[in-house]
Amino acid sequence: MAKAARMSIWLENPAARTPRTRRSEQPSGLDRDRITEASVRLLDAEGLAKFSMRRLAGELGVTAMSVYWYVDTKDDLLELALDRVFGELEVPGPQDVDAGDWREHVRKLAAGYRALMVRHPWVSPQIGNYLNIGPNSLRFARAVQRVIGATGLPMAAQRGAIASVFQFVYGYGTIEGHFRQRCAEAGMSQDDYFAEAMAAFRVPEEMAEDFRHAEYMVAEAGSRTVEEMRDADFQVALDLLIGGIEALVAAQPSERP
Repeated sequence: MAKAARMSIWLENPAARTPRTRRSEQPSGLDRDRITEASVRLLDAEGLAKFSMRRLAGELGVTAMSVYWYVDTKDDLLELALDRVFGELEVPGPQDVDAGDWREHVRKLAAGYRALMVRHPWVSPQIGNYLNIGPNSLRFARAVQRVIGATGLPMAAQRGAIASVFQFVYGYGTIEGHFRQRCAEAGMSQDDYFAEAMAAFRVPEEMAEDFRHAEYMVAEAGSRTVEEMRDADFQVALDLLIGGIEALVAAQPSERP
């Protein structure tokens, strides 16, 4: 018989805990909140590859079996940690959306989502692994839907608008977060790493003309730092996406009286 697919810790039946955890004595001073906070700290400090139940138990000063009282698998821990960091995002409420400019709300949500990916580089690989239906994830998703709904786009276009903005931010923040992490592991600043990489790279002779435009774009940046270039590019890309939404709204046929 095929093994049942894992769904989500948020869909679990508390009464259906594994026999292993039911036989254990509940450890004092431990709960899911404390375990989740420690998981986030470890993931931020050491990354996804080194994260394990045993390493977490050591961080908490308990045995691994004590952790199993509250969660069945490492997937449970990662899903809890993922939703915990989504709680860091500031989102507009319904009254804020009604009273404000949807463009500014899109910008703020996009900036917050990007910062989350950079602050917690382990998050981006996990978003596609889980259903993301924890309370904080749903809070963010609902705010995004509410803001995009305020643009005036028809319902059929709103899914695509959400995808265009927030999948862009996901990709941008993922690359930025991983680049920062790579620089930190190399013991270099982002600017020094970029300068060394650019100095070491040599364009193949047969591709020299193809790379001419890229050289012009790098030269245009002048003395700006990597962060300044990245922030400027992010704003241009976001302007283009917002402009695209405005164009789609303007192209909708006007309602007849």
